[in-house]
Amino acid sequence: MVRVRFAPSPTGFLHIGSARTAVFNWLHARHAGGKFLLRVEDTDLKRSEARFLDEILDDLRWLGLDWDEEPLFQSRRFDVYRAKAAELVAAGRAYKDGDAVLFRVAPGRTIAYDDLVHGPIAVESDTLKDQVLIKSDGSPTYNFSCVVDDAHMGITHILRGDDHISNTPKQILFYEAFGLAPPRFGHMPLILGPDGSKLSKRHGGVSVEEYRREGFLPEALANYLILLGWMPRDGRELMTAAEAASRFEIAEMSGVQAKFDLQKLRWLNAWYIAMAPGERLVPDVRQRLEAAGTGTSAFPDDYVSRVVDLYRVRAKTVGEFPPMIDLFFREDFAFEDGGRALLDAPGNRDLLAALAGRLDTLPDFSRAAIEAAFRALAEERGLKAAAVVHPARMAVSGKSKGAGLFEMMEVLGRERAVARLRRAAHA
Repeated sequence: MVRVRFAPSPTGFLHIGSARTAVFNWLHARHAGGKFLLRVEDTDLKRSEARFLDEILDDLRWLGLDWDEEPLFQSRRFDVYRAKAAELVAAGRAYKDGDAVLFRVAPGRTIAYDDLVHGPIAVESDTLKDQVLIKSDGSPTYNFSCVVDDAHMGITHILRGDDHISNTPKQILFYEAFGLAPPRFGHMPLILGPDGSKLSKRHGGVSVEEYRREGFLPEALANYLILLGWMPRDGRELMTAAEAASRFEIAEMSGVQAKFDLQKLRWLNAWYIAMAPGERLVPDVRQRLEAAGTGTSAFPDDYVSRVVDLYRVRAKTVGEFPPMIDLFFREDFAFEDGGRALLDAPGNRDLLAALAGRLDTLPDFSRAAIEAAFRALAEERGLKAAAVVHPARMAVSGKSKGAGLFEMMEVLGRERAVARLRRAAHA
């Protein structure tokens, strides 16, 4: 059975590159009907923090990744690593240097393996020095603890970033020293910024937490991470993680470095926002409005959902909703620059008062009826419809652009829409 693992270090937030590694390991496990395991690499006791682990695990769940067994913690296995190092010393494969333990690297041999992504890779042992297994403080080195734990966990495939290619031949030597067959290794090219340099904050957020905070949906971010290393044969780009898992093949992964394109991610996110049911977005939108100082407790979920439906095609992230829709939840909304001047233009206040009177007596306050009232008033006054729409939009929303005015007024309801028109007419 396929058994893969994701091994985060709880010394910081979940990096986008690490999240991609987790996604591809999860895809392979789910495609093969295998197991996706977690190992917490917390051997750096000074820098490891429980809050970072909690955040990492929460981010994985948020992305839709589930794991199959209880996580293994390296900080609880120091005695195991020391015992395994002692086995190699007893076998003459390692030696003590003070309190440290080092592995003897035999010269004159080629360490070769078939990388799942890059194909054949070979390294000469003469280029490697003796490897530290246990440091003088009694803690294990990364490469040694990895091998001990991967063997213990029964890991069959290791998918990780290209920055680990130099570690693989060293780890293969340790497997051989224990008389074990190494797992299959695959190394994914690192994610670069759009300019070809190392991905950094100047290219956008670099942690999953930052993208969550900005209002990216988990299915959009997972979808984009999948595209940074693999695409199905039919070239389809929009797919859930579950859909990708059903079609994923390691052999089809790209060996070329992927460039992180924030605009592509925003496009994907906009698509998922447009497709999401209104109720799916309501809790997040409410939370963001509250955080921005706009209370929503007086409004039911179905009202919030209708508001979201008006603006979903305009938003690239959920974080963009509050400044666009706060006007639906408060009467003290701000007017954009030039808004008051539009209301003060000759004839506009009289026009708004007349419009308010007509809308107040409509038997049906639907968008179609509202539009008919606008057009009838414009026709009677010898005006184009826009001459009525523009000041009315400003009076109702404080903005010159937004969702359709008649749809906005229908959602606001007769009482609030008419009150806003009259308030503007008599200001």
